[in-house]
Amino acid sequence: MADYDYDVLVIGAGPGGYVAAIRAAQLGLKTACAEGRATLGGTCLNVGCIPSKAMLHASEYFDAAANGSMAAMGIRVKPELDLDTMHGQRRDAVKGLTGGIEFLFRKNKVDWLKGYARFTSKDSVEVAGKSYRAKNIIIATGSSVTPLPGVEVDNDKGVIVDSTGALELAKVPGHMVVIGGGVIGLELGSVWRRLGAKVTCVEFLDQILPGMDGDVRKEANKIFKKQGIEFKLKTKVTKAEVKGKKAVLTLEPAAGGESETLEADVVLVSIGRRPNTDGLALDKAGLEVNQRGQIEIDHDFRTAVDGIWAIGDVVPGPMLAHKAEDEGIACAENIAGQTGIVNHDVIPSVVYTWPEIAGVGLTEEQAKEKGEVRVGKFPMLANSRAKTNHEPDGFVKVIADARTDRVLGVWCIASVAGTMIAQAAQAMEFGATSEDIAYTCHAHPTHSEAIKEAAMAVTGKPIHI
Repeated sequence: MADYDYDVLVIGAGPGGYVAAIRAAQLGLKTACAEGRATLGGTCLNVGCIPSKAMLHASEYFDAAANGSMAAMGIRVKPELDLDTMHGQRRDAVKGLTGGIEFLFRKNKVDWLKGYARFTSKDSVEVAGKSYRAKNIIIATGSSVTPLPGVEVDNDKGVIVDSTGALELAKVPGHMVVIGGGVIGLELGSVWRRLGAKVTCVEFLDQILPGMDGDVRKEANKIFKKQGIEFKLKTKVTKAEVKGKKAVLTLEPAAGGESETLEADVVLVSIGRRPNTDGLALDKAGLEVNQRGQIEIDHDFRTAVDGIWAIGDVVPGPMLAHKAEDEGIACAENIAGQTGIVNHDVIPSVVYTWPEIAGVGLTEEQAKEKGEVRVGKFPMLANSRAKTNHEPDGFVKVIADARTDRVLGVWCIASVAGTMIAQAAQAMEFGATSEDIAYTCHAHPTHSEAIKEAAMAVTGKPIHI
């Protein structure tokens, strides 16, 4: 140890990085984490998952009061929007959680190296002008917003913004255009739509939510349209100009054709994210990135250079905080000589709109490419709890192997789909069949009974439809 400052040095304190650092320290390894932000937690806690959920949750209450769903239950109110207070409770949530990680670092004796790290050799980094040598270095630098050619983001002006800027708008825009029909765009578009904005979503593909199950994508489109979001599918944005306090977008059909213009008070650019590797000086460590800017790893999270590991958004796979966290734990355990494993076939994904949208495993389209399948569906309209709660939209879909009955994928749209999907993920982790789920007693009345009924529907025997 005399030759090294640390057993483990983690670059980046997002979900993957801070979890890896804490787990390494728990395993008795001398650990440091380099982070240049003023607070820990990375994109997720500071400007991503957590603050967006604070705004989603608050805006759901406002929308329920303003647009009648409370009135249907005998609660008549006329809400008044206090956007400053809504932003304040968001910031309070972020402050509490980021401060909590700082406490966990102190509790577990993880050193926070304040500054952005860059490699100086394969086992050394420089942080804020000081050099540190580590036996193992974990790259966990996360991702940032993918830029769109011809569209310049300026969060300070608040006209053309990315997801960070969309969380900080000082007033509700009259018209918001969301470029990209993926998770982040739909979540933040939903926030401002609920608070009173007209929202138009422009998506290059023929349907929203790329990568999700086909039935889910179609149903989600219908639900969001019913809520008032307008969609321009198979459309690309070729230019965006700020004129005064508004933006003018130039749109064209994705396949080519005549252009049109669209005016907006706010434009949210949300076409995806890209790995953060710029500034790391990877070449000094002998590392390269692939064509997508990612660092390639093996099953144990080792890179091509001995002693350097990588996890989270900088490596191939879905860019999800919980995937990064699991990789952080597994990577630390591998460094400590244990067996750290992440089953990348069972990583749930959730869209925190209303209703929520969630899935785990294969889509029906992917499953059919691999062989014959059986599919069971059950509508939330027939679920007693959802019906009683005035939440009729959505369904649960279970996809099983036709020969073995093993569950290959579960997809659902429901008010609490993000919580429901955990059951499906755990069942799949244990290799469950649809029959296993169908014959597991579920509490009544709960939304989760819809998973049981969808599993029963795989063999054609749901009860309540």
